[in-house]
Order: sequence, then structure tokens, then C-alpha cells
Amino acid sequence: MRVDINLATQRYEDARSFWWRWGLPLAGLGVLTLVLLYSVLHGWAAAQRARTLVQKGEQQIASLDKQKADAEAILNRPENRSTRDRSQFLNDLFLRKAFSWTKVFEDMERVMPPRLHVVSIQPEMTADNQLAIKLVVAGESRDRALDLVRRMEDSQRFQRTHIESEATQAGQPSGDNVRFDINALYVPEVANRRGTL
Repeated sequence: MRVDINLATQRYEDARSFWWRWGLPLAGLGVLTLVLLYSVLHGWAAAQRARTLVQKGEQQIASLDKQKADAEAILNRPENRSTRDRSQFLNDLFLRKAFSWTKVFEDMERVMPPRLHVVSIQPEMTADNQLAIKLVVAGESRDRALDLVRRMEDSQRFQRTHIESEATQAGQPSGDNVRFDINALYVPEVANRRGTL
């Protein structure tokens, strides 16, 4: 082992303690840099794959939109209008046929407060193919009708519930002092909808 000691011209340096003090943190920083570099490259590759999937999806959507436009152009020809109208009529009929009165009354029974009853109920299809229900209820107090509206709003089966009109009918033999017209969108269970279509 050779030891150079010349204090007059060179300062003594303890290289071993320098490398122990600074080498391990530098090695740790190097490993951390490699890990971060790997995660950045992995994230970039994942983002590139996601961009590719989005582009493929957009191309498929554009292709389907073109097919739809072509099909609508064919259906809008004068010689095909009767077929289009008949298919629209049958589709509307199937949607109406899928309406289950039993399910509606079961769902209404769950939300109906005591001493309030349904006078009439009328289903309608909206322009965007949602099932709207016009409901007339009668009972002894206004609070029960408002409770019904709150319960319908909290239910998963009724949406956009609002009171269309309210009428007071004092002195009715049935005890129905108030009458409410309520509109709501009815959302049947998905499993039942699939089973009925």
C-alpha cells in the first residue's frame, strides 16, 4: 500500500470518506432519475396508445355518421317515404307496448303517501323518446301532495317531477280537498326494459 504524504505541496484529501458521503446519495439520485424517466416514458407510451384509440373511435364515429346520413338519404327518397313512415309508426308502437302499467303502479305505490290517491295517469312519449307521465292525484291536504312530489324526486324511477296545476275542492264527500296535476319523466328498470322490447 502506497501512501503519498507531502504536506508542503498537496493537501491531504480523504477520498474514501468523500465517496461514502457523496457517492451513495448520488447513486440514489441516479436510481431515482432512472425510475422517474421510466415512469415518464411509460406514461407517454400509455398516452400515445390512448390517442390512437381515440383516433380510431373518432374514425368509427365518422364512418357510422356517414352510414346514418346515407341511410337517411335513402329513406327520404319519395319512393321510400311510406316505408320510413311505417317503420317510424312501428317503432313508436313498440315503445308504447314496452310500457308496463304494473311496474308504474308498483313504483307509484312505493312513493305514494297515505290518504292520497291517483285519479288518472297518462303516459306520453316525448320528442327525445323519453316516457313522460301526466298524473292527477287527489287527497285531503296540500302537504301530502307536496310530500308525493318530494318522494318522486328522490325515487330512481321518476325524474324532473313538477306540479303543473293545483285546485282546491272544499266539501267533497270523498274528503279530497286538493287536486294536483303532476308531470314527471318515468325511467323503467333497465332489465325490465330489455325484457319487454
